[in-house]
Amino acid sequence: MKLLVFFLATSLYSAAQTQTAMNADAFEAYNKADLALNEAYKLLKTTYAADTLFVNQLKKTQRVWITYRDASLEMKYPALDKRLTYGSVYPMCASYYLKELTNARTAQLQEWLDGTLEGDVCSGSVRNK
Repeated sequence: MKLLVFFLATSLYSAAQTQTAMNADAFEAYNKADLALNEAYKLLKTTYAADTLFVNQLKKTQRVWITYRDASLEMKYPALDKRLTYGSVYPMCASYYLKELTNARTAQLQEWLDGTLEGDVCSGSVRNK
């Protein structure tokens, strides 16, 4: 029985991470999401390169989205001294929130890459599949 308790205790201890490590993991997850967004954005610019009006609007929208993303983060965590107010988990929480926003934006852009079914009268600039 003592052996079982020892193994359970050591396995739980070895699974524990420091807050610094959790912050780093969250930041890495956000960076991966940001990389996926940038890849989708570049592919979208390439795919629609002949449609300069669309590409210009895409660039404009992306700039506005970045402003929205940053403002959303500030709205969620408005304190000036974020570490003092939200604690050592702030970098982790902020990274996960940015990841969530970034994944949602990537999904929005994916609509133009995936295309739409012919006959969708509200497709606008989204090309047919």
